[in-house]
Amino acid sequence: MANVKTLEDLFLDGVKDIYYAERKIVSALKKMIRGAQSQDLKAAFETHLQETEGQVERLVQVFELLGKPARGKTCPAIDGIVEEGQEILEEFKDSPALDAGLLAAAQAVEHYEISRYGTLRNWARELGKEDVAQLLEATLAEEEKTDELLTQLADAKVNKKGKTKAA
Repeated sequence: MANVKTLEDLFLDGVKDIYYAERKIVSALKKMIRGAQSQDLKAAFETHLQETEGQVERLVQVFELLGKPARGKTCPAIDGIVEEGQEILEEFKDSPALDAGLLAAAQAVEHYEISRYGTLRNWARELGKEDVAQLLEATLAEEEKTDELLTQLADAKVNKKGKTKAA
């Protein structure tokens, strides 16, 4: 009989995927901090960098609770989103719209993470892993808060600045 994959296998695969993604995001955020023009956006990215480093540690705890080594699995989705952010950094360098583009790229990351963490939390609950679900819920709440703060920053300042013509 073929090796039948279960929700447990799918769940572990998803945890490996988001672990890879979070580590990739740490690297991307460092580049975005250096590239951002607005001090407010730099500060938002710096805050999220610290949160993301904590989220990586939280995922290590998840692996420990699952009795598995903390090991990532290449995530083509996050690779593509991060690559788009890198293109914005290059193509809009010194442009008034750079920060709007970086913020949009950051929100694409947040939306991916919100989707992934919500699913993983639900699967953890379905599998009776409430301790794991609570860790994933904590990260989900941080991601939702970051997305909300980025939206406020976009609406209040960043998008307006992006409309101005370069001198």
